Amino acid sequence: MSHHIVHVAVPVPLRQIFDYLAPAAMLTSLQPGVRVRVSFGRRSLIGVVCDIHNTSTLPQGHLKLIEEVLDQEPALTPALFKLAQFASTYYFHPIGEVLAQALPVALRHGDPVEAEPDLRWRPTPLGMLLAKESLQRAPRQMAALQLLRDDPQGISREFAQVFGITTRDLATLVKRGWAEVYEHEEPQGLPSAQLAQPALPASQEQKLAIERVLNTTGFQTFLLEGITGSGKTEVYLQIIAEVLQRGRQALVLVPEISLTPQTVARFQHRFRCPVVSLHSGLSDKERMNAWRRARHGQAGIIIGTRSALFTPMRHPGIIILDEEHDASFKQAEGFKYHARDLAIVRARIENIPILLGSATPSLESLHNALRSRYVHLRLKQRSNHASLPVFHRVDLRQKKLDEGLAPETLERIQRHLKQNRQVLVFVNRRGYAPVILCHDCGWRVPCPHCSTLPTLHKAEACILCHHCGFRQPIPLRCTSCGSRDLRPLGVGTERLQGVLERHFPNFPLWRIDRDAVRNQRALQKVMDDVHRNEPGLLLGTQMLAKGHHFAAVGLVVIVDADSGLFSADFRGPERCVQMIEQVAGRAGRAGQAGEVLLQTHEPEHPLLTTLLTQGYSALARQLLEERRSLQLPPWSYQALLHAQSNQREATLEFLKQVHDITTEASPYGPIMAPIEKKAGLFRAHLLLQSTKRADLHTALERLNGPDAPLLPDRVRWWLDVDPQDLL
Repeated sequence: MSHHIVHVAVPVPLRQIFDYLAPAAMLTSLQPGVRVRVSFGRRSLIGVVCDIHNTSTLPQGHLKLIEEVLDQEPALTPALFKLAQFASTYYFHPIGEVLAQALPVALRHGDPVEAEPDLRWRPTPLGMLLAKESLQRAPRQMAALQLLRDDPQGISREFAQVFGITTRDLATLVKRGWAEVYEHEEPQGLPSAQLAQPALPASQEQKLAIERVLNTTGFQTFLLEGITGSGKTEVYLQIIAEVLQRGRQALVLVPEISLTPQTVARFQHRFRCPVVSLHSGLSDKERMNAWRRARHGQAGIIIGTRSALFTPMRHPGIIILDEEHDASFKQAEGFKYHARDLAIVRARIENIPILLGSATPSLESLHNALRSRYVHLRLKQRSNHASLPVFHRVDLRQKKLDEGLAPETLERIQRHLKQNRQVLVFVNRRGYAPVILCHDCGWRVPCPHCSTLPTLHKAEACILCHHCGFRQPIPLRCTSCGSRDLRPLGVGTERLQGVLERHFPNFPLWRIDRDAVRNQRALQKVMDDVHRNEPGLLLGTQMLAKGHHFAAVGLVVIVDADSGLFSADFRGPERCVQMIEQVAGRAGRAGQAGEVLLQTHEPEHPLLTTLLTQGYSALARQLLEERRSLQLPPWSYQALLHAQSNQREATLEFLKQVHDITTEASPYGPIMAPIEKKAGLFRAHLLLQSTKRADLHTALERLNGPDAPLLPDRVRWWLDVDPQDLL
């Protein structure tokens, strides 16, 4: 029997593909993107076919047979297969792991690609004729029945949930004969898009942005820079409405899982077309079903976080990336890709436009817009004629603070609460206090495994390291001098909760951080309370800063406006002012004037002064000029080599050898990382930088070349191309 050589990418941390044998009868099913089951060592793995050849560098006697072909047609579309190949080359990451990342977990385990039955509910003739008066005592059943009457062709479980209707409600209607459930067979083409709600009136700025995007044919990158509250989402919605009318699909990426449900709800309220979401909060089955509907062209709109970038579209029409500046779009572990950058590459491959939106664009995107690589669209006015919030700097120097809050801050909070408005208090630090200090000798409670200080969590009676997760009881004595005078230093959300409840006991307080809100359901419950627009206090971390619309918030308090101004990472100032601008944008969004209080020990800091007097756009251009003078990104290209082990010197020695073979990229270091020790391991960095991308990649190729240094025992290293975090 004649056999052919098949190149298969296997999900292992090796930058190569592997040769397997396939009988001639199997060749009709084998093409790039098809999944196969292969034997790898002692394991059976799911790999992806990359190519078919007649020869191999190994004798056929050394090659194994493919065990099973899992797909009749490629699980990965040609566009996504090409995107994965590009990503593997660009980020120097094993192609097998990249291809696995592009597939849902269920497909990585060998599940079939074919879709499961799609169940829908529709009213029966009896249900259509039932008088409303007969259900006066059953309002939930009446609401469910009315929803079915409004769409007698049938609704899905996901669509019903947007309106608060559960599967149990629908089952009750079926039991009483007022509704029926059936297996819906949706056509492979995109269903016609109908508006469930009319579009809002667009301003002149919004109209220009919408027309500019819709009049584009083929690939083009747009940067939509719109101040907070300027109606960027309405621009997205109206563009998508036209894309759907053209029979195409839209992929919308958001940075945080907390933003996904509210975004899905808003889109489903606007459009009567299938909207699916993909994010880590879903089960593998739910993600698989959404992936299938997008692949077959049955879902008009796909909304998701970073990994949704790899969702196939049968009729791709546009990609929209909201809050494009957000660091969450960069994968921190494993395959360290940037979803924004790969989304642009995908749009080019698919030959469709991509729209990047933000009130505070990243310096990289702004740089590309200023150099005419992107089309720059601007929204300078808030929608509904709402005014921008007024900023006030609260000078904390020589002030007596009450658990981190100045007297005038407490007074201003009281004033807004009495005016029946909500107040948002922001501090980007959870827990009670970041440090426990001995007042007698200055000793600080350390983490035994990291070179950082653990955080006091008073409610849980422990100190917790947010880097390695080590938890220990609160110490009673100083281990240095034996003193019992141990004091918390600094403030977190837990500590602020206590002082706010003490000063304003008659108002509800909603705390939103990862300790108080542990899942999506708990977050939604809090948001439902907040959106009743009753006076109260919102207290939280960056979970509050992005994309939320709080109509009743009149005052925003940023407790520590200085955090980030003096970061060891050159991106620190950029992120600090972005956070200030984003949090401040939650105030005054419903027509009433809003206020923002910046508590600071540096009221004359140039960054704050420029931000408050000239705005983010002027400050961003100033930061770009600083970057150019220092030849920092986006004026240069970087790759960060991390190494770690339990031996400090071995880590540094390995990076020194790498330094000697990567001279094309002007290596800096090696040095110990700012957080030198984490989880018991010593960490060191080697930064590679060049003004030419080609020189940087030439240097990186040497890491797998014949001159690459031997990896010492217990030293682990990984590469981060275009790093967003140098700490």
